[in-house]
Amino acid sequence: MEFDWNNAPFEFGSLTHQEIEESFEDAFAVRLLPDSPRFGVQARFFNLGMTAGGIGIFSIYRTNGKQVRVLHARPFEPEERFFYQRKMDQTLS
Repeated sequence: MEFDWNNAPFEFGSLTHQEIEESFEDAFAVRLLPDSPRFGVQARFFNLGMTAGGIGIFSIYRTNGKQVRVLHARPFEPEERFFYQRKMDQTLS
């Protein structure tokens, strides 16, 4: 997967490019297409994934099938960590 980091439209804060990319490589990452007209103009997706160091990252992105353009990324909120863990448990059981 190739990422487009040119002129990133958000501040990275405590996250790095590498951590965000790792969250997409997570075998248990949850990818969702929002069911909202707000995101209907350009398809935008959500990714909830963990880094190799155990940091949960929530990202909003778009893709053309070859490149991923991350529009926003931040560490998990408690509800997102719970959702991710529940999805992972369902997958493993």
